[in-house]
Amino acid sequence: MNASMNYLDGNAAAGELSRIFAVDITSAEGQCANCGAKRRFAEAHLYSHCPGLVARCALCGHVLLRLVNVRQRVLLDLSGITHLTFETAWE
Repeated sequence: MNASMNYLDGNAAAGELSRIFAVDITSAEGQCANCGAKRRFAEAHLYSHCPGLVARCALCGHVLLRLVNVRQRVLLDLSGITHLTFETAWE
């Protein structure tokens, strides 16, 4: 990966992800499928100058999430995250 690429933190994905999920995914803790790091999604490195969003692990650079809007469809790949854990207001 080119070190000169600029990225945002995972919080920048909040708007797009809120169109899909009822909870704030950026505050969720996820585990990288590559290195096993457990971090809040907000700490991921987000690249938005692609045809969509790409989130990478802040430690190893592995792709955690890909999100692309194509016409009336959303393509979402979360295969780089083994799981997400988040707080809910549900009881």
